[in-house]
Amino acid sequence: MTVPPRGFTTAEFASRCNAVQQAMASHDIGALLLTSEADVRYFTGFMTQFWQSPTRPWFVLLPANGKPIAVIPSIGVPLMRDCYVGDVRSWASPAETDDGISLLVELVYDYVGKSGRLGMMMGRETSIRMPLADIKTLESQLDGIALADMTADIQKIRMIKSPAEQKKLKHICGIASRVFATVPSWVIAGMPLDEMFRQFKIQALEAGVDDVSYLVGSAGPNGYEDIIAPPSNSPLESGDVFMMDTGCVWDGYFCDFDRNFAIHHASDAAKEAHHRLFDAAEAALDILKPGISANDLFSAMDHILRPNQTVQMGGEEVGRYGHGLGIQLTEPPSLTTWDKTVIKAGMAITIEPSISYGDGLTMVAEENLLILDDGFVLLSERAPRDLPIIFVP
Repeated sequence: MTVPPRGFTTAEFASRCNAVQQAMASHDIGALLLTSEADVRYFTGFMTQFWQSPTRPWFVLLPANGKPIAVIPSIGVPLMRDCYVGDVRSWASPAETDDGISLLVELVYDYVGKSGRLGMMMGRETSIRMPLADIKTLESQLDGIALADMTADIQKIRMIKSPAEQKKLKHICGIASRVFATVPSWVIAGMPLDEMFRQFKIQALEAGVDDVSYLVGSAGPNGYEDIIAPPSNSPLESGDVFMMDTGCVWDGYFCDFDRNFAIHHASDAAKEAHHRLFDAAEAALDILKPGISANDLFSAMDHILRPNQTVQMGGEEVGRYGHGLGIQLTEPPSLTTWDKTVIKAGMAITIEPSISYGDGLTMVAEENLLILDDGFVLLSERAPRDLPIIFVP
């Protein structure tokens, strides 16, 4: 197993910034304000778990030309100076009244002027990471400057993974696949679900992931009702079907796929549900290549899962049958009826059909893929069509 290098080259960060600066020029935008962890990391390489603390805001301004400029709490200056930035401005945070807003306003005026345009992320799957009161203060102090939505431009850039990003995704998906393959060797009847989750995390960390920041799942007789719950301490019993869905991380890049198993035996309904999920994914894989759209993939799966459905409602109650993947657990596009994003080479996506069966039971299956010029390659090791049954005592 070849482990890819951590981080990215200066040339890669420059390429990312140049791409969005070209888009900014086409919209006559003088600077772009970034506040979320994913966007700041994508353009600067600033990676820290300190984002988990909601106390301090972090700002990065990308001018129309040149490197990003950071406006951040002083606690982050040493790390940020090692990133792809041209300048770092800081203040002692948390502050009682002015938590970096005056510094940010001054910088915006320097690059945008008194009546220019400031780009921000405003659309679906974005957020502004600062208090609402500070957003209102910023808007009032930037009176005369127009705010422009750069969501579509940035998401379009981020959806296409560079060769270095692709290597990281292949690496983390490979590790998670190998960990899932060990599950039948250590899961036994009577094991509490929360203990199974702990063991999975231990196995993943020992296998080389940096973190298991996302692990959800459920279990129950013949199937499960919930797919996003934390684990209970209920013991696995003979006839239970269980699922674990993980987002392991390596060097800031996620995998996101699940696996289903049964203890000792499974009902015919559970076996059939697993078959249909496999067949639905196959229907999507059969047409998957550059040029089709995200909603084409949804339709291919939905025709298998709900063949008698005359009106596509959006993937049962789940809403979609897959999504993009990268430095976030879920990214655009969404495999839905309404997302017509054209699939392109370099995209990393998940195929995630779900089905309802029995008395309120559900089952979901997910694979991770990378789009190539002439098709795709699986990043996760493909789940079998037959529901795996664990026979250990």
